Amino acid sequence: MLPARYRMTRSAEFGTTVSRGVRAVQPDLVVHAMRVDTGAGSGPRIGLVVSKAVGNAVQRHRVARRLRHVAHTLIDELDPADRVVIRALPSSRHAISARLEQELRTALRRTRPTTGVSR
Repeated sequence: MLPARYRMTRSAEFGTTVSRGVRAVQPDLVVHAMRVDTGAGSGPRIGLVVSKAVGNAVQRHRVARRLRHVAHTLIDELDPADRVVIRALPSSRHAISARLEQELRTALRRTRPTTGVSR
């Protein structure tokens, strides 16, 4: 389970992360991530979006539970200033947790700023 202090709860936080964050698309997920410049060191914040396109209520809740579990395993790898919104795509209802975790890790890796020589 994802502890309450790591959950994104405000609509404004979701909106800011989605509009200003870096987007990474995977077959079952879309991840929006950004790093905020506030001094609040409360830890990373993670939000989930599981729309009705994913399926009925039972399917949506199953996907949300899997995503919360996967996100919990990644908290230690995130910076305290990170804000992440995970949007489940309709195909996520058929995905197993291991696949969701792999896709989330890949998406988060893609949202990280690259360090190196710029052209």
